[in-house]
Amino acid sequence: MYEDDLFQYIEKLVDEEKTLRSRADEDGPSDEDRQRLRTVEERLDQCWDLLRQRRAKAEFGEDPDEAQPRPVDEVESYRQ
Repeated sequence: MYEDDLFQYIEKLVDEEKTLRSRADEDGPSDEDRQRLRTVEERLDQCWDLLRQRRAKAEFGEDPDEAQPRPVDEVESYRQ
């Protein structure tokens, strides 16, 4: 996935996250919204991780296209 595509996907996910959060503020989240929000957050974490991988590879002279998305459990276990 190229950076432009990655940014477009991130933007789409952020928009969806905002929509889900605004609906949750109004009436409280439904179980379906809560689950979808969790999925969106996980995908965002994976995308940001992939972007960091691409940039690190480019910085050290490697091919950024070799970066691969990591599993959710791996990305979610990183310390902030």
